[in-house]
Amino acid sequence: MMLELQDRGCHNINFVTPEHVVPQVVEALAVASDRGLTLPIVYNTSAYDAVESIELLDGIVDIYMPDFKYWSAERSRAHLKAEDYPQVARAAIAAMHRQVGPLVIGRDGLAPRGLLIRHLVMPGCLEETEEILRWIAEELGRDTYVNLMDQYHPAGRVSTEHYPELNHRLGSNEFERAQWIARELGIRRLDARQPHPQLLRRLAGS
Repeated sequence: MMLELQDRGCHNINFVTPEHVVPQVVEALAVASDRGLTLPIVYNTSAYDAVESIELLDGIVDIYMPDFKYWSAERSRAHLKAEDYPQVARAAIAAMHRQVGPLVIGRDGLAPRGLLIRHLVMPGCLEETEEILRWIAEELGRDTYVNLMDQYHPAGRVSTEHYPELNHRLGSNEFERAQWIARELGIRRLDARQPHPQLLRRLAGS
């Protein structure tokens, strides 16, 4: 399948949440590489990954694309059912960064290698966003590529009965504030959709 995708002109091979099948992925990639696979390999994950799994992929994965969902154990326990998510995610993402470094984007606009961190800004959780961005800036570097996302909407079990604190969209300026926090922390490489310069000046004065 990977070789067929390469023949069809795909830009990369993207494995989504594959932590539980890392040994099989490694075996399959060895066969595909012997048969001519040259596309970048993307590891697309929630970041709830064992460091041992990430270490198996050293020299195999070209691009790591982890989420970083929550900073605090309390919200991770309440919303992810995994109190240890923050420390697991930090360890995994740090290991990914050691392997591939910051995201590299070629002249064609495609990325052949590096780390891209995604963070979905959640309603009422800007302190979580700030701590995550601060860790990225101070521990990984301010040239880390960060995709801040604003598309959260209540769905599934989220209701006035279950998780009422999440039963609404982002507030009117929460996402803009998250972008401002990133820039205040010196993170230079935010995903392309940026607030208008006039908005940034307004936020700077608020």
